[in-house]
Amino acid sequence: MKKLFVIFGFIGLGILFSPKASAQGFFDDERSVRDGLYEENATGIKTPMPLQDVREADVMWKKTIWREIDFRQKMNQGFYYPVTPHENYKNLFTILKEALADPTSGVVAYKDEARTGELINPTTWNEIQTQITTTTQVPQYDEYDNQIGTKEVVSEMSSESVMRCQIKEEWYFDKQRSEMLVRIIAICPIRIVEKDGESVPERLFWVPYDDNLRKILINAPFFNRSNSAARLSYDDVFLRRVFDSYIIREDNIYDRSINEYAKGVKALKESERIKEEIIDFEQNLWEY
Repeated sequence: MKKLFVIFGFIGLGILFSPKASAQGFFDDERSVRDGLYEENATGIKTPMPLQDVREADVMWKKTIWREIDFRQKMNQGFYYPVTPHENYKNLFTILKEALADPTSGVVAYKDEARTGELINPTTWNEIQTQITTTTQVPQYDEYDNQIGTKEVVSEMSSESVMRCQIKEEWYFDKQRSEMLVRIIAICPIRIVEKDGESVPERLFWVPYDDNLRKILINAPFFNRSNSAARLSYDDVFLRRVFDSYIIREDNIYDRSINEYAKGVKALKESERIKEEIIDFEQNLWEY
């Protein structure tokens, strides 16, 4: 019996001090070095918090608003960086693009309806690829530096050019809960293109902010500049409204945006007027 215990003891020590065990350090993965204090997101795939159901009979007031988020503002830089994905971090456009390219994600994009702002015409991933790729003719030379022809080169648009996004949202007063609430309806990335020496914003496509997209956003970390241990997801950022934005349009009889009838300071004042109108509506309900 003693010999048996001694044999098993030597076998255990051999496993313990084997090169493979020493290199792994008893980590759960196959990497030899753990880059940090712990493996982040160790709880696995997260599911988004269900949104409350809204009955039409409970909505006594509603207004559709379009906002623009400028990624150049300090508070919004997490939507733009990292330009090159690393670890689990990706910028917003990369996340949307990968979701649309995956046929199993269930995420669908819609064409931009500049006049009405409605989500009525779905678009395919092939159409989006055509929109975000450019084809150029590159000259080809022989060994004597003589041009012998051209070669077609297809390049995909970089996420660096996507510097803004728009969100379509609905503000409503729920009389059942007696509170003013907001629900994001869709997101639209905007790229900046050079036309005639000027930087012109171009809306690419609209993606509904539904359960399919939220399942992806809840598992996409958003960089928290204040505390790296308090991880935020893109879904958290949108639901908690941890971003800075300005109103560019409200639903109106003319189907027009603010910049169609106001410019410069007047456009900013009009944006503030719409915001104050929403706040005043709720406050006036409780005045006696």
